[in-house]
Amino acid sequence: MIIKGTFIDAPSMDSYRVRTGYGVFSDGICKGIFDELPKEYSKEEVIDYSSYLIIPGMSDLHLHAPQYSYVGTAMDLTLLDWLNKYTYPEEGKYRDLEYAKKGYSHFIEDLKKTTTTRICAFGTIFNESTLYLMEELDKAGFGGYVGKLNMNRNAPDFYKEESVEKGIEDTISWINKCNFKNIKPMITPRFTPSVTDDYMEKLGILAKEYHLPMQSHLNENKNEILWVKDLCPDSKHYADTYDRYNLFGKDVPTVMAHCIYCLDEENKLMKENNVYIAHCPTSNENVLAGICPSSTYLHEGYKIGLGSDVAGGHTLNLLSVMASAVQVSKLRTLLDKDYKPLTMNEAFYMGTTLGGSFFGKVGLFEKGYDMDLVVLDDLDLGNPMEFNYTERIERMTYRENIKVVSKYCKGNKIV
Repeated sequence: MIIKGTFIDAPSMDSYRVRTGYGVFSDGICKGIFDELPKEYSKEEVIDYSSYLIIPGMSDLHLHAPQYSYVGTAMDLTLLDWLNKYTYPEEGKYRDLEYAKKGYSHFIEDLKKTTTTRICAFGTIFNESTLYLMEELDKAGFGGYVGKLNMNRNAPDFYKEESVEKGIEDTISWINKCNFKNIKPMITPRFTPSVTDDYMEKLGILAKEYHLPMQSHLNENKNEILWVKDLCPDSKHYADTYDRYNLFGKDVPTVMAHCIYCLDEENKLMKENNVYIAHCPTSNENVLAGICPSSTYLHEGYKIGLGSDVAGGHTLNLLSVMASAVQVSKLRTLLDKDYKPLTMNEAFYMGTTLGGSFFGKVGLFEKGYDMDLVVLDDLDLGNPMEFNYTERIERMTYRENIKVVSKYCKGNKIV
C-alpha cells in the first residue's frame, strides 16, 4: 500500500517530525516515508490523502469497556462511591451475553471514530462476555490487550468471584480460549482492595507461566491508598502489593493506571522494573482523584502514555485526553511553581510514540514499524488564518472536531 500525504509523528518529546511524500507499507509494516516514490513502486496504486493530516494510530493504555454504557454520567461522585453506586451494578449486567453484545457494540462503533488503534482494556469477571468483546475488537481490526477481571473481595455478591480456586480456574479457561489474531489476553486484578493476597499470588504465577502482561490501578485516590494500607498492613507501600507477587514489571510487562500519589520508593521501583504509567487526566478530574505529575515522569525517563479511562473519563477521544493532559499539568504549577507543565508536543509523544512502545514497534512512521495510521480531516475547521501542520493538530485537539477519513492497525483497515 502506498499513501501520499503529510505524515506527522514525534520521534522525541521535543519536536514533531513533518514529512510530505509517500508512505510505503507492505504486510502491515512500514517500509519508509519517501520524498519521491521509489522506482520499484512506480506501477503501484497510490492513495492520495494530500489534503489531510496523517498521524500514527494512538494507544489507549487504560479503559473499562463495559463502563462505556454510562459514559458521560455519574460524574458527581468520588472514586469509591462511584464504584459502588454505578460501576459494579452496570458491570454485573454483563453476565447476560445479550446485554453485553448491545453494550460492546456501541463501544466498538464509537472507538472506530477515534484516533485509537491499540488498547489495554478491562473487561468483566465473566468469561463469555469478555471473549465476545475480544472477538469483536479483533474483527474490527484493533490491536492490543483485554483482561478478564479478577476480584474476590470488597464488591457486592452479584459481582464477585466465589473463590480463589474458581477464579483461577475461570481465568485459565479464558486464557486458553483467547485464540485471536491481534487482541491478546492480559492478567487484570481490578486493584488491590478487590483481590486477596492469595489470589494475587496465583495471578502472578499465571502471568509468568503464560507469558502474559498485566494491568491494574496504583495510587489513584488518597482514601484508596489508606484502604490498601489497612488491607495489607505488612506491605511496604501500594506498589509492593503487586511487586511481591511478580505483578509489577520485570518479566511481566505491566501497565499501572493513574500513579498520582506515588512515594519515591514506588517511583524508583516503577522505573527499575520498566512499568508503564497510564496517565488518565480526564478521569482524574471527574472523580476528584488529583493531578498526576506527568511532566516529571516524562522528563525523568519513565514510560508514560495516555488512557481515556472511560467511564471515569468522559471520552474515548485521545486527542481530547491530550488537551486535558496539558490543561491539568498547567494547574499543577499553581501548587508547585517549579513544576514544568506538559506541552502539546509532549502529550502527542505520550499518546503515540511512548504509549505505542508498550505494543512493540508502534507509534512512529519508521522502517520496520507497524502500519498504525490515522488520516484526519480538519477541513471543516474554517478560518481565514493559515496554520502549519502541528497547529492544525492542536486545533483539532482543543476543538474536539474529529473526522477520521481512514484508519489502520498493523495494516488492517478499521475505517
